[in-house]
Amino acid sequence: MNVRLVLVAGSLMLAGCGTTGMGRGATGGGGQSGPVSSTVISAMGGGLVSGSIGSGLSGSERRSGLEAEYKALEYTPSGQPVVWRGSQSGRYGEVVAAQPYRVGSQDCRQYTHTVYAGGAGVSARGTACRNADGSWTPLT
Repeated sequence: MNVRLVLVAGSLMLAGCGTTGMGRGATGGGGQSGPVSSTVISAMGGGLVSGSIGSGLSGSERRSGLEAEYKALEYTPSGQPVVWRGSQSGRYGEVVAAQPYRVGSQDCRQYTHTVYAGGAGVSARGTACRNADGSWTPLT
């Protein structure tokens, strides 16, 4: 009887070490389809693509990059790229999120966004934490 109690308690402790909200419906390469809501995108404050790596991109290309950031953070397993394509040939990018971890009651992930605009890629790194409403807030 005591052995069962120890096994159950140990299982519960291990289950508590996992993260929540990550990987739901994950497919290789972040294959989630459909638009990301404007509310969720707004909470990201422009993400990494709004910085210097996004200069020269159109508004729709920055939106595609920001959606890729969200999909990488929310749905994609660690190390798998989420690729987005721009409206002009040669403009695209990829976002790769690292393993999720917990800070207090929030799930957080580091990630890298690389933008290609006709030449070599330009990369930026950041960290974002997931809010209760499903949005992600980049840390400054």
